[in-house]
Amino acid sequence: MKHILTFIVLLSTITASPAHLMAADSVSCWFPPSYKNNVEKAERIAKALSEKSGLQITPSIANSYPDILTSFATGSNNLVYVGSFVQAIIKARGLGTPLVQSIDGRELYSGILVYPKGKDPVEILKSTSSQIAYAIGASSGESTAKAATDGKASIATNSHTASLNAVIIGPASAAVVKNWWWDDNKHHYPGMETYNIPACSKVGNPDNILTASHALPREQRDKITLAAMQSKDAFGANDMRIFHEGTLMFSLWLMKKGSIDPITYTWN
Repeated sequence: MKHILTFIVLLSTITASPAHLMAADSVSCWFPPSYKNNVEKAERIAKALSEKSGLQITPSIANSYPDILTSFATGSNNLVYVGSFVQAIIKARGLGTPLVQSIDGRELYSGILVYPKGKDPVEILKSTSSQIAYAIGASSGESTAKAATDGKASIATNSHTASLNAVIIGPASAAVVKNWWWDDNKHHYPGMETYNIPACSKVGNPDNILTASHALPREQRDKITLAAMQSKDAFGANDMRIFHEGTLMFSLWLMKKGSIDPITYTWN
């Protein structure tokens, strides 16, 4: 009911808005580097948002995550469609306002420990905490691994696949990866099993969130929110819902526990 009322308020606000707002400055809609392999989806989302909001929204696929944060910090009109790690940084730095989240049954995720069968996961975390592999800049990788080891995990990789390879060929004793990624890829790793790390492996990191930079006026943010709520097919979602910032608190807690500072984090 709360989401329905919010949607009605947005519709009322937009209906009453002056017509000149329809001619807003161009808005860049950022997508993570992985979208270089999914350009059509990025274009589809930007097109749907443009057509339904009346604003000029163009897709931009980042070469790196810092590119997104730099653009958000410049005061230009930006959107970003990305997961919890970057969203947590945006929140911590006060760079934007989350609008909506696409719902596909995997809108929340966790980081889990993957280790060689027959080993003791508790002992691995205790005795070889610095030898845990993780994907950098990922709540399900770096944040969870660091949180589970008091910041000691040190084998940084560029992907969950690379993290598992570091276990298979060395030097990692185990890897922390995204639960949904593991579900899709576990058949490739018959010699591995998983462990839910107490407190840290909660399925509580939000994914696929559309956020606006603070430079965008409220009226334009409302138009984009309404457009996104009407564009589930473009997002490839079962549904769309208003996103509440409090949902990011678990991701921020992981960062704090793992001694990751979202204000100064650089991906280096």
